[in-house]
Amino acid sequence: MSVTIRPAELLDLKPMVDLLVLDAKQRAAENPTLWKLAPDAQDKITSSIQTAMENENPPFRQQWLLAESGGEIVGLTHSILLPVPPIYAGEFGAPGLIMEDCFVVDAAPDGTAQSLLEAAEADLVKAGAKVLLASSIAEGAWATEYSAQNYEPLTLYFAKIGLTASAGFKGVRQATESDVPAIVASSADNRQILNDLHSFWKPHPEADTRFGNWMSRSLTLPDRDMFVSETEGVFRGYAVSQPATALHFPIAHDVSGIGFMDDYFHTDFESHDALRENGTAASALFRTAESALKSRGNNAALIVCPAAWSSKISLLQNEGYEPAIVWYIKR
Repeated sequence: MSVTIRPAELLDLKPMVDLLVLDAKQRAAENPTLWKLAPDAQDKITSSIQTAMENENPPFRQQWLLAESGGEIVGLTHSILLPVPPIYAGEFGAPGLIMEDCFVVDAAPDGTAQSLLEAAEADLVKAGAKVLLASSIAEGAWATEYSAQNYEPLTLYFAKIGLTASAGFKGVRQATESDVPAIVASSADNRQILNDLHSFWKPHPEADTRFGNWMSRSLTLPDRDMFVSETEGVFRGYAVSQPATALHFPIAHDVSGIGFMDDYFHTDFESHDALRENGTAASALFRTAESALKSRGNNAALIVCPAAWSSKISLLQNEGYEPAIVWYIKR
């Protein structure tokens, strides 16, 4: 049976919501803590899609494409033009990101996922995307499709269920405003390594100023903790732990109780392929940040890590984290 791909309309809202609820339930069955289903998942999905479709001046572009076969909707994709974080150059404009909440029913004709993916790519390119990204749970059905269509891992999101409370570690303390210049310099080292690993992460010329302003602002926010690592008074690294947001979770899921770490670096990671001194000092910093997440009532954490940064990956694995989400980039 043939498949037709077309843009979604408001009249399609109910079958779209039904598919996305099924999609969310499958993730929740795999890991009910990380992918906890929101009690009002159906209402949240409905409201989110309707608002996006009706907004005449949205903050960023979103698009849903539907696959139809035999008069039934058998699959859908969700994509956005991803706003570029202010510390990156974004020379190619907003990347096109195919989101995690894409779904194809088991009874769909063979090749439906491939047809949807190709249509989503074409739509994003037409919308101006010069770089294509895609998100999938690790080893999920879409991960297989992306690999088959010439995507490669760019960023890994490691997760841990059941966080550990640790006593204080020597050389790790709460950050203060006086630490911001050293944090910015440490972040610059992190950004340079990122750029060396993949040109996608080319820093913005004003990255230091922008990041410094954000760190000063972060010190005033009550929902996060900031730590620094020192050895005999020498600055070694920093970590910021904070609540997870809906950016990395489809709207159907409840992100309360999940912590998040993206801004972190330590000199133990300076060699991207080997930990310095077994990562002992970096581990102390990391465990302190994890303990802070637990003290705030989190029972899981999601940590960002470039797919090519082996030394960071080694530390995360040593601390009990496993890949949960993969962001791919089209080769």
